[in-house]
Amino acid sequence: MNLANGMELTPPDGQRFRFDPGALCLEFLLTGGEGELARWERLHRPDDLAAWIAHSRAGITGPCPVTADELASARRLRAAVQRLAARAATGSRDLPEPDLAVLNEIAAAPPPVPVIGPGLERSWASPVTGAQFLSAVARDAIELFGGPDLDRVRMCAGERCYLLFLDTSRPGTRRWCSMDRCGNRRKLRTRRDRNPPG
Repeated sequence: MNLANGMELTPPDGQRFRFDPGALCLEFLLTGGEGELARWERLHRPDDLAAWIAHSRAGITGPCPVTADELASARRLRAAVQRLAARAATGSRDLPEPDLAVLNEIAAAPPPVPVIGPGLERSWASPVTGAQFLSAVARDAIELFGGPDLDRVRMCAGERCYLLFLDTSRPGTRRWCSMDRCGNRRKLRTRRDRNPPG
């Protein structure tokens, strides 16, 4: 089981940075989305989802076959999580019931089965299906939106940055997707505003 913190992202400006969304369901939003997020779409074919799963914090390293129907479910789940997280990031506890119903429907499938090896290493029984992975994402979302951390869902405070994350900092004051990106840009902008040229 992989508990790695975050993924390396490369936006169009080429500046790579590490982003830790803090939860599997929020990490899943990095696969793209609808509307403004459509330009980041990564799930065009079932194989795209299978490849992304191997890099996720879920730690599924074995085969993960994905069907066309599972890809469609993945997009539905992602859209629901996106709307729920965006609403939660505003401080609202009034979450849309149709999106909660999507979480419940997809979470009803069996999740991946944990196994332990002779060296006491933990992993998942192989193969993990697309439906099992999506169930894990939906269950993670239910835990997040129905649990005590709902108030810690944030959207990056950077200009035109739509990344959502779970603020796992002890004081609960994280504002940026990454200090190396949006946080640093804000610092530079503040410094320029305080010390204008000339």
